[in-house]
Amino acid sequence: MADGTDNQHTDGTPRVHRGRDEVFVGGRWRPSAGGERIDVIDPATERLIGRVPAGDARDVDAAVAAARAALPGWAATPPERRAAVLTAARDLMAARREDIAATVSAELGAPLAFATAVHTDLPLAVLGSFARLAAEHPFEERIGNSRVLHEPVGVVGAITPWNYPLHQVVAKAAPALAAGCTVVLKPAEDTPLVAQLFAEILAEAGLPDGVFNLVTGLGPVAGQALAEHPGVDLVSFTGSTAVGRLIGAAAGGAVKRVALELGGKSANVILPGADLAKAVNVGVANVFANSGQTCSAWTRMLVHAARYDEAVELAAAAAAKYRPGDRVGPLVNAKQLQRVRGYIDKGVQEGARVAAGGAEAPEGLAAGYYVRPTVFADVRPEMTIAQEEIFGPVVSLIRYEDEEDALRIANGTVYGLAGAVWAADEDTAVAFARRMDTGQVDINGGRFNPRAPFGGYKQSGVGRELGPHGLAEYLQTKSLQL
Repeated sequence: MADGTDNQHTDGTPRVHRGRDEVFVGGRWRPSAGGERIDVIDPATERLIGRVPAGDARDVDAAVAAARAALPGWAATPPERRAAVLTAARDLMAARREDIAATVSAELGAPLAFATAVHTDLPLAVLGSFARLAAEHPFEERIGNSRVLHEPVGVVGAITPWNYPLHQVVAKAAPALAAGCTVVLKPAEDTPLVAQLFAEILAEAGLPDGVFNLVTGLGPVAGQALAEHPGVDLVSFTGSTAVGRLIGAAAGGAVKRVALELGGKSANVILPGADLAKAVNVGVANVFANSGQTCSAWTRMLVHAARYDEAVELAAAAAAKYRPGDRVGPLVNAKQLQRVRGYIDKGVQEGARVAAGGAEAPEGLAAGYYVRPTVFADVRPEMTIAQEEIFGPVVSLIRYEDEEDALRIANGTVYGLAGAVWAADEDTAVAFARRMDTGQVDINGGRFNPRAPFGGYKQSGVGRELGPHGLAEYLQTKSLQL
């Protein structure tokens, strides 16, 4: 296990990365400053699968110093050369696709098919999109008698969550590198293994030493040290709104740029005349995907009173197809399991009706952090389960009386990350979506676009990820008057 990876099995099955006992700083793997370790647990079996260093402020200092030293050279590298490195990394990721999926499946618990199609193929597409953008983006423009330059913002401190452990890394590192920035990454302590694989891939792709650095560690230790470090020019964080507030306050005090992708409580609005069966089934699938651990999940399903009972029956029938241990994986850890079950209990206490699932442990699973996919009916908009982010496979069905009532309910939370609208025709759905206070809306099942901007209104965050808007987050402008 010297390289942290299982040997190739004789039957050709993928290898699971088991973790390196080192941090990646200045282009090489090296021991961390402290001697503490983080255990990585498979949430489906509750067994130890690897260990990584619990890096501290000393490791962060070294990583930031390496990133600062590498910044002038990488910022001056022609965009087409940066694009070539990202393209090479994308090709190496594609070659290790099965190993990446197996590693994410092991550390997150996602079913292997989902780990392949979403946790691996989505970041592959995003990395490829930023490779193209690096080559295509106009880093200079003329406005009247001025030449406007788009220059890298500097050293980026990236702090990523466990729920999409490679996608969120790529969504930050790829645009930062395309822009000419250097990066220090602190991945989530629950899912650090695939981040180490990504560091290996970037090094093999020819990224210069120090341009990308990785420090594994705990959020309150390594994450806080990175967020507050005076050598970091921009902090990009994805996680809870509570932690985002702290990072935003620290960045504001230091007059430092910040990008925050935070929580959500997205509404799935089914207008009269929509294909109800399709809207409900797609909506349930959206919430139960990734075991409900998706910030943009449509966890509030809004249905007109005339068809509400029918929608509840459809949702309950759909939920029955999602068996824990089969189509639905476990939650990431025991703390999340207790959190989600606590919300289910809270929903019952406040008067919601369990139409499917519930807080009881699933049958037939002796190990693993599994929760029963749950459908709540008779949910009022002010209930806790309709206002707070649960982060589990729990969907709440809410009645509305007319379109204005639906809009009031849809906009009636502190969040505004995503959502969906279903209607008999696209124009009706788009007209409603325009009035929603949210950053992204799917219209009649419109598919995800990795080049469209992703980010939230209100307490769902600051800034945007993906595509040209995501690249712009890592650029600052300079105007030359000629």
